[in-house]
Amino acid sequence: MAKGSTTDHDFLLFALNGVTPSWAGNANVYVGLCNANPTASGNQTTNETSYGSYARVAVAVGSGGWTVTGATGSSAGTITFPTCTSGSDVLTHIIVGTSASGTGQILYFGPLSAPFSVSAGIQPVFDPTTLQITEA
Repeated sequence: MAKGSTTDHDFLLFALNGVTPSWAGNANVYVGLCNANPTASGNQTTNETSYGSYARVAVAVGSGGWTVTGATGSSAGTITFPTCTSGSDVLTHIIVGTSASGTGQILYFGPLSAPFSVSAGIQPVFDPTTLQITEA
């Protein structure tokens, strides 16, 4: 998965200037779903789905929410989104960001392994380790 542009900048400021990012120490990150590439310059609302009852999912920061091995982080548990109550969409990308709602900062984004169609009665669910974040 790629980082958002602002996150790239935050990492450089931290590594090279010792500036701690504003989101460091947050208890959760928020996983969201998109119907197109949110792009590195986007925010958490860029191409985010809006099916009925959709909401981002909070995942705890730390070993309870994520498992890190080498340069890869994986979700430690199942990530379950709300069941679609209306509308439909084809989900193509996933985001991990800083805010439960609104224009929060994209930390990571990337394509799903395959597009996922959602309509009334369908609930997107991602099993543990399905969502992986790899640093190059």
